Amino acid sequence: MVPHTSVSGGGGGPFTGLSALEGAGEADISFLSNPRNARMLDGTRAGIVFVPETLEADAPPGRVYVRMPNPSLGLALVAERMERSLDPKPPAGVHPSAVVDPSAEVDGSAYVGPLCVVEAGVRVGAGAVLTAQVYLGRGSNVGEDTRMHAQAVLHRYCELGRRCVIHSGAVIGADGFGFETEDGRHRKVPQIGRVVVGDDVEIGANSAIDRARFAETRVGRGTKIDNLVQIGHNVTIGEHCFLCAGVGIAGSVKVGNYVVIAGQVGTAGHIEIGDFTQVGGQAGVSKSLPPKSLVTGTPATDLKHQRRLEAMVRRLPKLFKKVGALEAQLAGE
Repeated sequence: MVPHTSVSGGGGGPFTGLSALEGAGEADISFLSNPRNARMLDGTRAGIVFVPETLEADAPPGRVYVRMPNPSLGLALVAERMERSLDPKPPAGVHPSAVVDPSAEVDGSAYVGPLCVVEAGVRVGAGAVLTAQVYLGRGSNVGEDTRMHAQAVLHRYCELGRRCVIHSGAVIGADGFGFETEDGRHRKVPQIGRVVVGDDVEIGANSAIDRARFAETRVGRGTKIDNLVQIGHNVTIGEHCFLCAGVGIAGSVKVGNYVVIAGQVGTAGHIEIGDFTQVGGQAGVSKSLPPKSLVTGTPATDLKHQRRLEAMVRRLPKLFKKVGALEAQLAGE
């Protein structure tokens, strides 16, 4: 079930829940991520504990230790199985209350739930699930085994890859924010591009990915986007990135592969963020960043440099006091 494991100890069971070590009962499964916190095992009642493979302690009577390189992953794999039982995939078919245009192509193994709207020319792939009140605009495409939760929106001609998860309230393909000011009035620039989302992408609740002014806004395969993230028009997000809550990516930004952007980060438009870069929370990225950058602050700068600046700022009151004393001393002379 779990790769690269060894098991020691023994327990009763059945095991019916997941819990943190502190509050676990005998029927719960838990995990210890760091062997330096091994003392936490003394106070837990968990029946099964995923532990680091380097842990030296033996399992006490009535408990099982499952050793593996990443105990959190072990617990996640168990949680996947529990989730499938708690939220089983609905049977294939189209709910009577759904509105599906006759020209739409819905695979026979897909599920279209209550009050969904599927417009003309839409394609819904094998095993896809539209849970309820999902809207698919004209000519859009939902890949195989992709799941769209309640009230998610995929606008016209936009595309989702295979095995994506789109959470409630996410809007993919709304107009980009484009205007030209003429004679004191803001004239809307038509946004006639689309959004293309790769395979295995997850998009959090109430996030928005804007359609391109022309061509495409793209999200690479394997990228995970948290709740309340805004991605502007003509942005390109690479593969296997993390974009955490509240991130705002301005138009025409290019984000490389394996980039991590922490919560509430904002960027200027038309810049590039290199592969494997990490951007700290609430940073403001105003210039392009080379690959493997590690930055924080506003404007975003090298992490070590920023930490030194912060330390200096904390010392300013004492420094001003010393300068004031020196000025008074000099004035007295």
